[in-house]
Amino acid sequence: MAITHLLLTGYRGCGKSAVGQLLSVALSRKLIDIDAAIESSAGKSIAELFSEVGQEGFRDLESAQISHLAALKESAIISLGGGAILRPENRKCIRNLGKTVWLQATPETIEERISKDKTTQTRRPKLSKLGDMEEIRSILKMRIPWYNEVADLAVSTDDQSMESVAETIADWFHRIT
Repeated sequence: MAITHLLLTGYRGCGKSAVGQLLSVALSRKLIDIDAAIESSAGKSIAELFSEVGQEGFRDLESAQISHLAALKESAIISLGGGAILRPENRKCIRNLGKTVWLQATPETIEERISKDKTTQTRRPKLSKLGDMEEIRSILKMRIPWYNEVADLAVSTDDQSMESVAETIADWFHRIT
């Protein structure tokens, strides 16, 4: 039987890490958080990497992590970085790895979650010179077609607990695999 991974995509603040942890337990699978793996291997935060190697250099590290996922021997829950879908080769790899769930939230919810999470502010770089809400809206608008391209399921995380979101995804995944 082929290995089928469950991948989570979406903008930062949509719940990928939290839902990934819950799904890891619910589905008894290892969780691989791409951003955490990059930070661990580099020994630096994403913000530090952006500062040192720029966005393109960071995206190169991200693409390398994604391409290595094909070598996994066991099915896993994979939490992708919010920008992992930017490169066509990443989107192709993501589609080939398994089933992908696009976690969605409104810009208002995203901004509220990001502003409350102090680790996000120190670990994650700003992606533009725009104000926070304008940046979220602008980047989301650009990325939506790519999230849609890789997604097998879209789930809103607005006004839902992460436990409820994880349960919805786990139920769906059991039905299709």
